[in-house]
Amino acid sequence: MAADEESGGRARGGVQSLDRAFAILEAMADAGGVIGLSELAAAVDLPLATIHRLVRTLVDLGYVRQEPSRQYSLGPRLMRLADASTARLGALANPRMSVVVNALGESVNLAVLDGDEIVYVAHAEPSKNFMRMFTEVGHRAKVHTTAVGKVMLSTRSDQYVRDVLRRTGMERLTEHTITTPEAFLADLERVRSRGYAIDHGEQEVGVCCVAVPVPMAPRPMALSMSGPLPRMTDEMIARAMPLLREAASRISADLAGPASLSAVEATA
Repeated sequence: MAADEESGGRARGGVQSLDRAFAILEAMADAGGVIGLSELAAAVDLPLATIHRLVRTLVDLGYVRQEPSRQYSLGPRLMRLADASTARLGALANPRMSVVVNALGESVNLAVLDGDEIVYVAHAEPSKNFMRMFTEVGHRAKVHTTAVGKVMLSTRSDQYVRDVLRRTGMERLTEHTITTPEAFLADLERVRSRGYAIDHGEQEVGVCCVAVPVPMAPRPMALSMSGPLPRMTDEMIARAMPLLREAASRISADLAGPASLSAVEATA
């Protein structure tokens, strides 16, 4: 069977093997960055022998590493690709985010799901404001404490969410932090029904954040606006929603390429 798979890959110029290699890397990321071969084979629906051959190649290239536990994890060579990709993502997203900042006068962030954590990859803030919200690009946060984490997990199954929460724990950062899987899953139901997530001082006292998903993004991604609780009124959130959704759609189109961007602009 392995010989047939090899010849099939060669007949397609190696494209099949490339597709499988990226499926392996994505499955590792979805598993939190570390996974065993048997679990990996089940996740990508390939024979164990094929998985072993592809993983060994990725290990030799530095994109995967073998742990002392004999499980496999994402390798350090991916960091170079991730850094370049993140920088490019920020350059693409900032003009769209600035439109929201200029309209509402509050800080806007773009975040992605990286394993079991969220990472902020772009930030835009107003030039003048009495109290600004600073979120450093590259800052990592727990999914259960943030609006961006909630909105990205809302697309996943309850079991997937439970597995993430079990691996990360549910540390209490403020008196408002959700600390049980049941309460968090109930909140995700509210996110799914209204299409956006809210963090009411769950990560930082006195700060409110609202987030929407970036549709059709190549990886889980969310756009958020944050500000002091007194300024983040229901009226402000209602004003923010259409602007955030429009910006998220345009970022999605920017990531997809010129053809998709033209389609969005034609309907704007």
